[in-house]
Order: sequence, then structure tokens, then C-alpha cells
Amino acid sequence: MSLVDNAIYVDGRRVADPETLDDTFELLREQDGMAWIGLYRPDVAEICAVAAEFGLHPSAVDDAIAAHQRPKLERYGSALFAVLRPARYVEASEKVEFGELHVFVGPDFVVTVRHAESPDLARVRRHLEREPDVLAAGPESVLYAIIDQVVDEYVPVIAGLENDIDEIEDELFRGEATVSRRIYELAREVIEFQRATHSLLHPITSLEDGFDRYGVPHDLQHRLRLVRGHSARIAERADSFRAIVQNALTLRSTLINQQQNDEMRHLAETSLAQSEEVKKISGWAAILFAPSIVGTIHGMNFDVMPELHWRFGYPLAIVEMALTSVLLYVVFKRRRWL
Repeated sequence: MSLVDNAIYVDGRRVADPETLDDTFELLREQDGMAWIGLYRPDVAEICAVAAEFGLHPSAVDDAIAAHQRPKLERYGSALFAVLRPARYVEASEKVEFGELHVFVGPDFVVTVRHAESPDLARVRRHLEREPDVLAAGPESVLYAIIDQVVDEYVPVIAGLENDIDEIEDELFRGEATVSRRIYELAREVIEFQRATHSLLHPITSLEDGFDRYGVPHDLQHRLRLVRGHSARIAERADSFRAIVQNALTLRSTLINQQQNDEMRHLAETSLAQSEEVKKISGWAAILFAPSIVGTIHGMNFDVMPELHWRFGYPLAIVEMALTSVLLYVVFKRRRWL
């Protein structure tokens, strides 16, 4: 069911647990209190019923129905509409899941529309019910507590991302092939987390700007300032994570380029060594081939060759082959082929 929790509070204490929205609307009119309605992925009819009863602004209702909004705070007369981006770290898959929470705050009501598993609004409700003095301050105290819970749930995300970054650094220097994909996936999560944390600062600042104008009690002001400080520190950690991931991407690219350069240098050295061997083989082949030509010419059976009947013909052929070989050897040696 989309109606997760539903209660009427008077002077900060829970006095009724209506089973339906109609009962809630009726009891709220009978008692001078505050209604806190918690919805989980409601359908359009349920949102429209709440909107009609409390006179919610159509633009805010459209945002709650469509979802996929960035964190923001908008004021419509005496009502506030806040969009928050909670996040949680899932250990099993080592992923960060981002949700969306819409909060309608009016003079005597709080309506939460949750589109994900986080944040844990039941915990917020239990905590406030143990502090009736805070809850008696009005619906805005509920909004501050919800923002505080969203920020608190960012802390395990910080720890999970930090652990992922440590693992990636180890994989990076071990040269594992799958590390590039993991870095890119982590970079997307870090960027989205950074956007969520930074975008939350603007709604908190807007609430602080309205302290004096709307007469917010000093205790609530102090609580929200603490939340803002906590949120700012988390946003700074998100910034540092993004810088680390960007450095990891740069380092991975550098290592890949270095590996490719080493492979190219090895190929070049191998090719050069092969070229030197080819030069030596070619040189010795030429040295041995030249005497073969001379011997072949002088070995032809033609009587018209005068050197065949000359006394010094054979020694001359031997000397000619030797000189040719020596000359080729000297030439190849000077050219560093041998």
C-alpha cells in the first residue's frame, strides 16, 4: 500500500492513527493538530486527493507525480515544497542507489512522497515522537528532521565510495584489465552524488533565510545550522572524491599509453635486431656470391676464352675471387652491415 504511515499529532504527541486519507482529513478538521501523511510511490489519484484537501500548488503536484527532480525548495504562500535526493550504498552490488523524496509542508500538515527505499522516514518519525517539544514546534520541524536524516544517510555512502576508491587504486597499480570500466562507473556515481550533496545546500540556505521572516524557533534554527554544516562537509568530501576519480582516470590513461609505448619500443627493438641480422646475412651472401660468379664464368667450356689456355689464368681467377670478397667485406664492414 502507498499509505505507509499516517498520524495526527496534537502538541507534539501522536493522538490518532487514521486508516484512510479520508479519516485523516476528517480528524484533522476536528482537532487542532498536525497531520503527517507518509506515502510510498502513490498513484495519481492518491496524490490528487491529498492536493485537493490541502490546496497544494498544481506545479508542485505535477513535480511529485512526474518525479525525476533535482533538490530544491519552493514556497507557495504558506506552504513549502521540498525535493530531496537521498542516497544509500548497497554493499552487495557495491553501487550507490539514488532516490527521490518530495515533502509538502503546510500550516497543519506534512505530506511525504517517497519514490525509493531511502530515506528511513520511520526512524525520523520515531525520533521526533520521542521529542514532543520539537514536534510541537510545527510541520517545519518535521522537514528539518527529514533533511537531517537524508544528510545522515550520506555518511555510509561516503564510506562505501571511499572503500571503492581504495580498491580501484590497488587494481590500478596491479594493472587489472577491468579497472577502466570500474573507474568510469564509479565516476558516474561520484558525479551524481556530488550533484545531490551540492544541490541540497541551496534549500537549506533558503530555509535559513526565512528564519526571521517566518518566526522559526531558535532551537530549530540551531538544528538546521548543524545540518547545514554537516551537509557542507559531506559536499566537500564528494568534491575530493571526484578529484581522486579524475586523477585515477588520468593515471589509467597514462599507464595505458606507457604500456603501449613499451610495446612499440619492444617491437621497434625486435625489428631493428631483425634488420641487423638481415644485413649480416645479405652481406655474407654477397661476399660468397661474387666468387661464385667468377668461378662460374671461368668454368664455362668454351675454347675461345683465352684465359683457359693461359698459364696464369687459374691463379688470376683465384686472386680475382679473393679480391672481390675482400673488397665486399671492407665495404659492408664500413657500412656496419657486418
